[in-house]
Amino acid sequence: MKLFAYQDEDRRGTLRRLDYVGAQGARKYAMLYLPYGYDDDPERRWNILYLMHGGGGNPDAWLDCCQVKNMLDRSFSAGEAEPMIVVFPCFYTHGARRTPGKVDEAFEHGSVLTFQNEELTQRLLPAVEGAVRGYAEGTSPEALKRARAHRGFGGFSMGSVNTWYAFSLHLDYFSVFLPLSGDCWALEVMGGRKCSAETAAHLRDRVYALGFTPEDFRIFAATGTDDIASPSLSAQIEAMKALSDTFRFDKDPAQGNLHYLLGKGMVHSYEAVNQYFYHYLPYLFRK
Repeated sequence: MKLFAYQDEDRRGTLRRLDYVGAQGARKYAMLYLPYGYDDDPERRWNILYLMHGGGGNPDAWLDCCQVKNMLDRSFSAGEAEPMIVVFPCFYTHGARRTPGKVDEAFEHGSVLTFQNEELTQRLLPAVEGAVRGYAEGTSPEALKRARAHRGFGGFSMGSVNTWYAFSLHLDYFSVFLPLSGDCWALEVMGGRKCSAETAAHLRDRVYALGFTPEDFRIFAATGTDDIASPSLSAQIEAMKALSDTFRFDKDPAQGNLHYLLGKGMVHSYEAVNQYFYHYLPYLFRK
């Protein structure tokens, strides 16, 4: 795995705040990363990646906790990846509720479900893609779905739980998925470890239930060997690899539709998942 190191960059993207009304009428915002040169060509269209924070976070978490903006600036300036818009949203409806040293799994899970069922496609996507130049020709569900090949969803920790839900619920809106250090909770909390085979089968069944084929999606998953999420995510990925008719695992990120990176010595942190993001960035949207 090639590691990213900070380097100053003159051709910098810009950050903009987008306010919108989320689930249950909550006043919310998302941070938008717009690549260098975004305003220079009003006819150009851009791929869009939605990148979710972890538990206790907010739309600024990725930007505050790691060098993700500099990583994007450098990667795009150096021609290592095709420039894209990155959206940093928040899955909490009325803010995080965290007790120091303890995670309220029921609250976290409920917040994810509210975001997925009531906000993501109904409120967030129309707000963002009505404000930026993605590939969607409008903000109706039909228009957004037609642009799914140019849209991805990823996240860290509970953001990764969000990502697996986006796969199982909204595959008709997204084609690229970047689950980092978090497993699928669709059947049970920590389901990637507790019921690996059943979770993998559920994800497989959702592909066909939504009318798609193995050619219609790509999953770029990662965690670290010393990450608390490693046992759950690794077990889930192994179960998915066994369903090779649907999940076509390949070590080469340019091939197949399922990829898994295990960072040696990496822990549960934004600094670690930013490295995984950097590793996969050139492969997210294929021409």
